[in-house]
Amino acid sequence: MPRSLYRFIWQVSGAHQLWITVLSILLFGIGTSSLEVQRRIVNDALRGGIYGPIFTLAGLYLSISLAEGLVKLCLNIYRNWIGERAVRTLRQSVFVAGQGGAIVPVPDLTEGIQLSIVLEEADPLGGFVGEAFSEPVLQAGVLISVVGYLLYLQPLMALVVVFVFFPQIGFVPLMQNAINRRVQMRVGLLREMSGAIVGAGGAVDGDGRQHTRIHTIFLQNMAIYKLKFSMNFLMNLMTQLGVTAILALGGYFVVLGQIEIGTVVAFLSGLSRINDPWGDLVTWYRDLQATRVKYRLLCEAQKLGAIAGGAGE
Repeated sequence: MPRSLYRFIWQVSGAHQLWITVLSILLFGIGTSSLEVQRRIVNDALRGGIYGPIFTLAGLYLSISLAEGLVKLCLNIYRNWIGERAVRTLRQSVFVAGQGGAIVPVPDLTEGIQLSIVLEEADPLGGFVGEAFSEPVLQAGVLISVVGYLLYLQPLMALVVVFVFFPQIGFVPLMQNAINRRVQMRVGLLREMSGAIVGAGGAVDGDGRQHTRIHTIFLQNMAIYKLKFSMNFLMNLMTQLGVTAILALGGYFVVLGQIEIGTVVAFLSGLSRINDPWGDLVTWYRDLQATRVKYRLLCEAQKLGAIAGGAGE
């Protein structure tokens, strides 16, 4: 196995990452265009003009939504297909065979690590392979295109919205590092449990260590949940501050006659378009850090001969 996570991703998925990135670029390009259509529909309706152009714009919006949904469907299926191929590769690599088909004997600890990899560790690591490149391209593309469009409509309101998200650059990495430490400890405990079960020939807890491990895993999982949902709470709070800023400034500019109400609607819709990809980027970053920890543990397991290639070296 390559030492770098992304080298492994390229090794198991290769050119598929390029195609999935192309689909991601197409998707955020389609999605951004719908904001302008929404703005024009609202403005035309409030002007009290003829219904024909509104009907045409509504049909165009429906077509854009349909195209966006179909591209997203293809992207999701393709991404998960790539991820499942990686999971299959990881699981197959665990079944070590020597020359002439003879099975290589392994100690109980290594056997427990193999069991943990096959049953639990392969899924999240392989699942990340499908979104390793496409997810940041898609979500960053949405962020850049939507923020650019909002800056074009009203620069001051757009800058206020952007600054609302700045605090997250500070607290998200700090909280994620705390989560990573607990993920690493959890994986290690699960491997110890698997090794002890194999060594005892079953789920036997004669000395009470397994009970202690189970309780420690419970505590680590609860700590992860608290950190994760606290991070989500703070991110949602930042979003509501952005909505408040849009309503306050937007209402002020509408009263002054500097912008139309359709622009405020476009900003509110744009904020939701920003919030979703920003949250997805944070989730992707969280998964990236956790997956790097798990991949490092897999590479260490290879040194023990728990994964194909390690036993024969």
